[in-house]
Amino acid sequence: MTATVTMQQSKASDLYTRQSENLSLLPRDKNNPKANATAAVQAEFITPRDPVIETANGGRLPAVPLAEAEKLNQFKDEAEGQGSRGGEHAIKATTMELATEQETDDRATMDDQMSGQSTKAGAPLRSAIPPTKTHPLFPQLPLYGPPTLLRNLQSFAFQLSSTFLSLAFLGTIVLGSLFTSIPLLFQHVYLRLTFRDPDARRPFYEEEKRRRKARNESARAWKRQRRRRSSLSRQEPDDQGATGRYDDYEPTEGGKDPLVCDIGYYARRVGLDVEMFNVQTEDGFIIGLWHIYNPKDYTPTSSSHRDRDEPIVFPKDYLNSSHHTPSQQYPPGEQKYPVLLIHGLLQSAGAYCTNDDDSLAFYLAKSGYDVWLGNNRFGFRPQHQMLTYRDPRMWNWNIRQMGVMDLPALISRVLSETGFPKLGLVCHSQGTAETFVALAKEQRPDLGNKISVFCALAPAVYAGPLIGKMYFKFMRIISPGMFRLMFGIHAFIPFMMAMHRWLPGSLYGALGYRVFSFLFNWSDARWERDLRNRMFQFAPVYVSAESMRWWLGRECFATQKCILATREEGKREEEEDEGEDETMEEYFDHGKTTQTEQRGNGWRGRNAWYDEQVPPFALWVCGSDELVDGRRLLRRFARGREPHVRVVHQKVIEEYEHLDVIWAMDMIEKVGREVKEVIWQTAPLEARKSEKEGD
Repeated sequence: MTATVTMQQSKASDLYTRQSENLSLLPRDKNNPKANATAAVQAEFITPRDPVIETANGGRLPAVPLAEAEKLNQFKDEAEGQGSRGGEHAIKATTMELATEQETDDRATMDDQMSGQSTKAGAPLRSAIPPTKTHPLFPQLPLYGPPTLLRNLQSFAFQLSSTFLSLAFLGTIVLGSLFTSIPLLFQHVYLRLTFRDPDARRPFYEEEKRRRKARNESARAWKRQRRRRSSLSRQEPDDQGATGRYDDYEPTEGGKDPLVCDIGYYARRVGLDVEMFNVQTEDGFIIGLWHIYNPKDYTPTSSSHRDRDEPIVFPKDYLNSSHHTPSQQYPPGEQKYPVLLIHGLLQSAGAYCTNDDDSLAFYLAKSGYDVWLGNNRFGFRPQHQMLTYRDPRMWNWNIRQMGVMDLPALISRVLSETGFPKLGLVCHSQGTAETFVALAKEQRPDLGNKISVFCALAPAVYAGPLIGKMYFKFMRIISPGMFRLMFGIHAFIPFMMAMHRWLPGSLYGALGYRVFSFLFNWSDARWERDLRNRMFQFAPVYVSAESMRWWLGRECFATQKCILATREEGKREEEEDEGEDETMEEYFDHGKTTQTEQRGNGWRGRNAWYDEQVPPFALWVCGSDELVDGRRLLRRFARGREPHVRVVHQKVIEEYEHLDVIWAMDMIEKVGREVKEVIWQTAPLEARKSEKEGD
């Protein structure tokens, strides 16, 4: 009996060693101490669907397929003489997915056999691509093993092919944007030749002239002060920025805008400053967290304190941890309620800081809030605890990982720094999408207990008509293999970031606007044109090709038209709503009962995305937004599809396009003030002060 058990343990030990090799950072090498230190030890389940690999030295490696993580834990337990663990999370996840994915998995297996694709550990890199048929909302990510000579050569081949093909794609987009600009150019020249001002038709033409004059005067005053070496405290209030609304904030930067990608510089132009934190996610990525503060009432923390912390989210004593030092940073009784802002796709959090005092981040900071700006992976500096830029595992993530890994890590760090049990969350575009995903009851619903209100600007849940444009349709119809051949397995078109480094700020800003205006059908009609080049200094950033495949590739958002429901589910709900509308007419005309009355009040919420842990929602929808359909989300809430969701504020701004909710010249009046009030009204009673700073 003992011999049999020993033999089984020996076999399990061999299987565990083999599985560990498939999931480790480096290939097994007895003579390499680093390989032994970074060997995979066990899988830690962050959520039922999100395992990460823990290494021997305590490091973290990102997402692996669920089955591979289960096998690692199972073989480990059997080798140690314990019962097969599998993991409570793994068992729950398997149960949840079994019914919905069995048919899909059967098709995937058949397609894999026909196409040569594979998601098994140890498969060659050319075969380790997403199967042709995957889960319709959150497809299984490919599994990459430790680097070998073959894998490195294959990775280089993908980089080489994607360099030329993605450049060809980008070149086509640039040429398209320039070609469509020709009529505008001729129109502009014609108006000039006829002694008319082309800008006179802009909706804020007079206000733009006033701000331009104020900014020029401020720049001249700053230059005179520098020349006389006088104190900033003697600067006149009217010279303290374009608007001059805040007299208690002394700028420490000024003059002509050099167009730099530096949020601290633009904060100092309005009398604020920024300290930058490094935050480590539970899967080992290092992301940026920026804290805006008034130098007059806040003492910055040390650089060592702002460095990355442990990959642990919401530890039991996080409100009393070593990170919690608000009493040392703020004067007694002056602590402010925290607000976290999350940016959109291809942007950084600097998008909230480009409009001087009319920037949402600066406005909230000067309205009495403790403002924090969160950046998703990767921003301008791709970083991981263990992985390097050229390792494909570093880029193996999509919107789910951003929602269930990045967002909790950022919220946890802000709460541990401020000592508050909750915070206000403000997100734009993709930032709203990752939050809507993270709060879903199948993802990380307990996160809702840490949020007092979720303010969604241009909520990205349902796709708008723009997704049907030719270039987006092309990316949707090509196979996963062809997508990787064109855009690689690393960063998505990294040449854009190279252009950001090489080109002068004014040229880059002008080109960036033309390209993105062509892609997303935006205009700068409601923006302050003199600041437009500054707006594009904080975009684009590094994102993974896998993430863009989720947004634009086959089977995911571009096809399903929704982040949390398949196209068929959405169509079925729309048909039910239309039927309910018809029966409602009969109800009022003839007194007949409606379907809701017949089936009970809970019928409409049977497929709800959220449970009772969801925080209050506030939504600002752009009425002229072609990228996402915010009205459809409002209809979902109004129809009772989400019985646990409490919408505390909603507004449709008919003339606004997708970016106007953060960049329009009247954004403070139409959005900012309402955001400020909603956050205050929903903040915990104990967090409110008897008197707050107003406009």
